[in-house]
Amino acid sequence: MDVPGRRRNPYELTEETPVYVISVAAQLSGLHPQTLRQYDRLGLVSPDRTAGGGRRYSARDIELLRAVQQLSQDEGINLAGIKRIIELENQVAALQQRVAELQSAVDGAAAAMQQREAAVHASYRCFSSTDPSTASSRTRSP
Repeated sequence: MDVPGRRRNPYELTEETPVYVISVAAQLSGLHPQTLRQYDRLGLVSPDRTAGGGRRYSARDIELLRAVQQLSQDEGINLAGIKRIIELENQVAALQQRVAELQSAVDGAAAAMQQREAAVHASYRCFSSTDPSTASSRTRSP
């Protein structure tokens, strides 16, 4: 988890870190390396590339490969359908992130507004209790 203001360790491995070569990724996902190449060509999974062009898969890529296989084999969905499902899931995740950001901004604005409102009310109380001319004007009837 990234903490604002904290420098990230460049050697820290996350689920996004591309560390697995294609043979290891194939073993971990239960797929043939050629299937991984095909999924890459189709845009279902996009592993990072080394300077020499070799594919490097992350733990998240492995999870995605397993999900693609499950949708294809168990659910009978074709690869074009799977690609669309992945795109929509990514879009939903991005929108959920944006909603969370906007909710945080709204919460912050609401808290600031409440503070300003409380300060205004406090200033009225201070003003009315220290100024005798306003106290008498409020007690008069129209």
